[in-house]
Amino acid sequence: MKRRVLVVVGTRPEAIKLAPLVRALRGEAWVECRILATSQHRQMQDQVLDYFDLRPDRDLDLMRAGQTLADLTARMISAMDPVLAEERPDIVLAQGDTTTVMVAALCAFYQRIRFAHVEAGLRTGDKWRPFPEEGNRAIVGRLADVHFAPTERARQNLLAEGVPLDRVHVVGNTVIDALLWTAERVDASRFRPATGRKLVLVTAHRRENFGVPLEQICLGLRALAERSDVEILYPIHPNPNVRPVVERTLGGHPRITLCDPLDYPEMVAAMQACTLILTDSGGIQEEAPSLGKPVLVLRNETDRPEAVAAGVAWLVGADRERILNVATRLLDDPGARPGTARNLYGDGRSSEAIVRILRELLARTE
Repeated sequence: MKRRVLVVVGTRPEAIKLAPLVRALRGEAWVECRILATSQHRQMQDQVLDYFDLRPDRDLDLMRAGQTLADLTARMISAMDPVLAEERPDIVLAQGDTTTVMVAALCAFYQRIRFAHVEAGLRTGDKWRPFPEEGNRAIVGRLADVHFAPTERARQNLLAEGVPLDRVHVVGNTVIDALLWTAERVDASRFRPATGRKLVLVTAHRRENFGVPLEQICLGLRALAERSDVEILYPIHPNPNVRPVVERTLGGHPRITLCDPLDYPEMVAAMQACTLILTDSGGIQEEAPSLGKPVLVLRNETDRPEAVAAGVAWLVGADRERILNVATRLLDDPGARPGTARNLYGDGRSSEAIVRILRELLARTE
């Protein structure tokens, strides 16, 4: 008898990290893998699913303009609970720390369905940073039945919280599966800067950087762009707390290109072409080391400390002077940059490991 796995996805990062896992599951004869999309981020989720040629089996279509966390959560619980009751999968699987993941774990608990958490065990220890992700992780960590941790540090975080040893599996991060597959299929030449210049790639959109912190980040970027050998590419997140600040502070500079968000293969190509990345994104902190790219983390703490410990990422927060100083050192001293790709978060076979563990787990409950 085939086992049924329901994969829940709602945002672009979730779609990127779950796509290789869904493809791996759908290549197995023993399992029926179905996708439930919440469409927490409609357009950005759909871009990635289209790229990987995946179509949701159920779509809750929940995104609304100006949605609040409370409103989104309430609507998502009401919409997801009856779907789980109807689907009755053997296990629900979701990735990360968004509202979609937290609600999926909660609704699976209500329906007494097992829940598997991909990218389990990330922690900062501060429930407000990142917000609301750290709180979501704590809830999911308590409710999950199976924890797929990306690193040994993540495993230790879960064990310290009392999660039984046999429920935690270190498998690496599926984002590396997606990255390596995509990197072989894109052309980075369109993003390569003019001769004699270095490309700096920037993403910044997190809630804790709204307002003054984002303004300080942009001032640091503008100072960096005064160098004649630097070009900055900043794909701007559509959030209304981000775009006006970035356009007001950085718009019109001849060596700063502001654009709409890049689709996933374009983003991989841009990472391949750049010399340095500045980001507050979690996923890019994981991807960049595998491409040999140094990362300035625009946060005061990180839930991906492995890259900092390995000397391929630097915490700079929203301090414009530190942004400028650390970026300048990395741009001027090739020896300070990682010379070869370091697969800190996986070897591109995380999905295979998860599929194998799920098969063994579900076979024991036939």
